[in-house]
Amino acid sequence: MTNQSPVQAPAGQIWNAQAYAASGRFVATLAADVVALLAPQAGERILDLGCGDGALTEQIAATGALVTGVDNSSAMLAAARERHLHVEQCSIDALPFQQEFDAVFSNAALHWLPAPKHPAALACIHRALLPGGRFVAEMGGQGNIAAIRTALRAVLAPFAIDAEAHSESFYPAPAVYRRMLEAAGFTVQSIDLIPRPTPLPAGPDGADPMATWLNTFRNGVLDRLAPADRTAAIERTVSLLKPILYDRDGNWTADYVRLRFQATK
Repeated sequence: MTNQSPVQAPAGQIWNAQAYAASGRFVATLAADVVALLAPQAGERILDLGCGDGALTEQIAATGALVTGVDNSSAMLAAARERHLHVEQCSIDALPFQQEFDAVFSNAALHWLPAPKHPAALACIHRALLPGGRFVAEMGGQGNIAAIRTALRAVLAPFAIDAEAHSESFYPAPAVYRRMLEAAGFTVQSIDLIPRPTPLPAGPDGADPMATWLNTFRNGVLDRLAPADRTAAIERTVSLLKPILYDRDGNWTADYVRLRFQATK
């Protein structure tokens, strides 16, 4: 590594629908339990926050529920529209809805919103629900991808890049998020931290699965490096993680921890 100054890059994570479909589909595949907790019913009006390319939105709509998906990524929404879903572009902390939905659902999206924006987001979600409506979600929780984050922070520190700050992620403890939900007016039925070691799929064209994960889920940080430094940083991060997350059979397992909750208005 040359330890050059970081390059200017757009703030935050940038989503590529094709790359996500190839390397991140496991996120939707592992959402069966939180969808079961939602228990969508035919005719219900449901808002799917951070719907992405619509893989889960489509599953929920198949129950007969009337689903609206929202996301802040135009690329992801374009992919969702190819599924003939009703989706809109907006940020979770600026939802325009007023008492329109029986339920609000979110999977693996809320943790991409920086912590200071969550009170506004929860106020928007509360306002979007009909009285008695439910909010069911799963997001990264305390300890999520701790090894990956620690390795990446160590590798990027010589470049004067704070990997945690630039990832703009929020992984709260259950007690912390319960207080936030209650402050927004919700009654919390359940909130649990769920360790979920997650096997990573093979990368495209034989790419290392962990390198592929980093390029998919941490591009908002890695894009701040010059191309040569980025390649070296990924290689160093992968090397640091091998003794922890890589087994002798050649499999990578990411140290995911989920926070799953159900609350009502």
